[in-house]
Amino acid sequence: MTALLLIDIQTGLQEIEFYGTERNNSEAETNAQKILDAFRRKNWPIFHVQHSSTNLDSPLHPSKKGHALHPLVAPINGEPIIQKNVNSAFIGTDLESRLKNQNISDLVIVGLTTEHCVSTSVRMAANLGFSVTLISDATAAFDKTGADGKWYSAETIHQTNLAVLKDEFAQVINTATLLEKLAD
Repeated sequence: MTALLLIDIQTGLQEIEFYGTERNNSEAETNAQKILDAFRRKNWPIFHVQHSSTNLDSPLHPSKKGHALHPLVAPINGEPIIQKNVNSAFIGTDLESRLKNQNISDLVIVGLTTEHCVSTSVRMAANLGFSVTLISDATAAFDKTGADGKWYSAETIHQTNLAVLKDEFAQVINTATLLEKLAD
């Protein structure tokens, strides 16, 4: 069985000034919504993951309005919300046991950000034995300054992370390809 995992698609991740100066893929949330709608039509399992930062200054701290899940992908009809406060959706949560109790072996992962919680959760899911499909255009990244002081664009960070995850930890495809597969 296949489940959809929506990682940290929260309004606080629109606050670019906190995370960097640039974010790529402004369509990530819209693409995640298309996938969510397809899973809902099929009545397949859906899990929302919400980051609850322990950093009081973070837009994702539970006391901040940015902690809220993005309205495009807000849970409905009791869809479960997994609360976490580290980069992995599996550490300190019951996600793995929920998935195994429902005989879920395959995960489709979308969310924010590619370089942090998405990458960490994809790696852990694969290491736990799940077959993972990561949706390249339903994820996004922020620009970063490297250890050498060099600036790396959000698109470079995003594409590099996808390249590292591809084949080793996940199949990486885009929204259109997934929706075609789901239509079969």
